[in-house]
Amino acid sequence: MHRTNIQAIPLKTTAYRRFTLDEAVDWVKHLCESKGCSPAVALSLAHATVAAQARGNQAVGFRHLADYLPGFSSGRINPRAEPRISRAGAIIFKSDAQGGIAQLGVDRCFDSLCHAAHANGMATLSQCNSFTSGELGDYTLRFAQAGLIALAVANGPALVAVPGAKGKTYSTNPLSFSAPSADGIPLMFDQACSAAAFVNIAHAASTGSDIPDGWAVDQQGNGTRNALAALSGALLPFGGHRGANLMLMVEVLAAGLTGANWSLDAPAFNQGNQTPGCGLLILLLAPAFFSSGFEQRLSSQLTRLTQMGVHRPGWERQHLTLTAQNDGISVPVDLLEQLSRL
Repeated sequence: MHRTNIQAIPLKTTAYRRFTLDEAVDWVKHLCESKGCSPAVALSLAHATVAAQARGNQAVGFRHLADYLPGFSSGRINPRAEPRISRAGAIIFKSDAQGGIAQLGVDRCFDSLCHAAHANGMATLSQCNSFTSGELGDYTLRFAQAGLIALAVANGPALVAVPGAKGKTYSTNPLSFSAPSADGIPLMFDQACSAAAFVNIAHAASTGSDIPDGWAVDQQGNGTRNALAALSGALLPFGGHRGANLMLMVEVLAAGLTGANWSLDAPAFNQGNQTPGCGLLILLLAPAFFSSGFEQRLSSQLTRLTQMGVHRPGWERQHLTLTAQNDGISVPVDLLEQLSRL
């Protein structure tokens, strides 16, 4: 994730509008089409936006539209891009996003990827030339719900200063992992390789909140708790050199292997008229090809770990989604109004 326009949007409000999930998808789709998006782009982004909001991941839900909408009007995102899909053998799928959103390329390949993985034991999607990935966990979770283990990595413009580097070298370079479980609640985590996701720092800046020590440095390279100073400075990796190593791994997979821009070469996502040309790599494994009873074994192991006090990634998000499916979601009215004016 990268510098966001959401800091210009007041987030404190007492008025909310409630949507069913279908109503929310329709609202976002209509808004995107009004900004020039093709129906396919608008629907793909709408589904991803509402899914993130329903999971409680608001930073990449409705608030994240404040990054997309100016991108459509400026040319940083091609609002009518149709991904160019190709295959290299039975299990390798390639997508050139043509300067558009990342989500549509995944949508276009989803069914074929699932079929290839279940037929051959594994499959891979390599995508280049897109806007930033959005909620990376949305991709892996969908594949886990289709019975597959999924690992996804993505890159973007440089935001992070790693130990010893002269300036910013990598994006937050997120990774996500999901696996199907017999209890119907997939294991899923989605995290940046930086100490904090950029959207969290941007949100802190928008609300005037401080950030914890160790998240970022200011323009002079000094540690800061001031979120606005962090936006002008650089983020930090978690775990020092260890986090930096993971960032490099993600960079090699998401940019080097896909042919996308290296983070150092990616244009800014929030200014100018060039796409950041980001990369995304998704690896899929069909458990039945490796061992029998995987989903039941995982479910039992997760139960055992939970009883020992271990956090189960994905559990809370799943229950928030179920609640949203029954009760809908509430979105601040002033946020909706600001998005409509962008």
